[in-house]
Amino acid sequence: MIFRRSLATLTSTLTPTVRQLLAPGTPSSPNSIQVNGWVKSVRRQKRVAFAVITDGSSTEGLQAVFTDVALANDLAKGCAVRLTGVLADSIGPGQAKELQVQAVDVVGECNPEEYPVNKREMTVEYLRDHCHLRTRTDEMAAVMRLRDSMTRTMQDYFTNLGFTYAHTPLVVSNDCEDAGETFRVLAPSEGISASPAKEASPSPATERDDEKHPEHFFGRPAYLTVSSQLHLEALATSLSRVYTISPCFRAERSQTGRHLSEFWMLEAEWAFTNKVDDVCQVVEGAVRQALLRGGTELKLLRETLPEERLAVFERASAAQPWTRITYTDAIRELEKIQSTSKIFNYGPVWGQPLRSEHERWIAEQIVQGPTFVTDYPVELKPFYMRLNDDGKTVACFDLLVPHLGELVGGSLREERMLYLRKALKRDQLDAASYDWYLDLRRYGGAPHGGFGLGFERLVSWITGVENVRECIPMPRWAGRMLL
Repeated sequence: MIFRRSLATLTSTLTPTVRQLLAPGTPSSPNSIQVNGWVKSVRRQKRVAFAVITDGSSTEGLQAVFTDVALANDLAKGCAVRLTGVLADSIGPGQAKELQVQAVDVVGECNPEEYPVNKREMTVEYLRDHCHLRTRTDEMAAVMRLRDSMTRTMQDYFTNLGFTYAHTPLVVSNDCEDAGETFRVLAPSEGISASPAKEASPSPATERDDEKHPEHFFGRPAYLTVSSQLHLEALATSLSRVYTISPCFRAERSQTGRHLSEFWMLEAEWAFTNKVDDVCQVVEGAVRQALLRGGTELKLLRETLPEERLAVFERASAAQPWTRITYTDAIRELEKIQSTSKIFNYGPVWGQPLRSEHERWIAEQIVQGPTFVTDYPVELKPFYMRLNDDGKTVACFDLLVPHLGELVGGSLREERMLYLRKALKRDQLDAASYDWYLDLRRYGGAPHGGFGLGFERLVSWITGVENVRECIPMPRWAGRMLL
């Protein structure tokens, strides 16, 4: 009991946030309270002064009223303050509560003439150049709170489905996607060598790594992870249902609004599933939950979106299942359009990847909503995807959404040892490096599947923020690392 009382005392030392003070049902009180935050604006009149205080916890600021105008003399936009006063019902419009200030302590000064974000109009590039300050803007602060609420929404969703959250490694010995777009991790004494797709590592079952490769810090080449999938597959063979939300890294030089070199992925794997549609249903439920729980942050970020964009969200949030279409049928539809209009820069061809323009046309024009494209040709997908009975396609899907393109990729994983060995050989991967992965099939391997969802892409899509670089606090991409 002593321990419990100590915890309660520690928690109670935190002052209430602006969000808590403005929450519906918060009572007024004659007792003095303390509010910490930054001055968003100051307005002085002859007999009264007003300031809006924000602490980043809410889209709204708290209005502070100074009947003693002298108390507001040292306030300037951006300065950090500690205010003491009484929370009262507001007599003015626009806010239910206000703080009637009794004392002011400026704990951090800010010169408004030099303050970089004290401008009415700031371009995206300007804010990127001031990345360390850009979350002080309403929009970027809203994006950060939305990321937080979406994370908790996803955690609740998967917990309710019986999934276990897992912490997966960031430093790995293989390239899950076999795309050769990995960042090499080097100790000071190491040199640069080949990519993981080309450089074989010894199997843990055969010998100690540090005996064969003493020049490597880990005894073998190491890379930043591009995906947690393979490690989640290992965990799923014992825990059944696992997921993670973790950073991933890809050394691709794409400069589009959909790509980052460091980004976050929601990935899930579970055993005892043998239909692609089972995986699609879990994905659909997760994304729909994100659409339904945006709050005031989502309202702020969508303020300037056209009605047709908002209508897409409305339809996607409804209970009707999202459209499924095979890759083959999608190509067929695109070919019909191309034959009459020549609208695409790249003609759709079976066996070739869907271009961004193809993906968006499918979601925006053909379906007009989120679309699962399934059963891609085996040559277009990584080795671990389960081969279909036709021998030409794999049991997989990409979720395409309007105004973005690909949001999620997933598949059934190849659980059959013979087919998995053939896939490794087909993709010219060293079987010894994946011996542990083959063990998952040797010893009680079960049919299983999973998916990966780009977190920044999800934020971009549901908010209408055009570039994923504005959907993460400190973005990194080829040629640029902010902070």
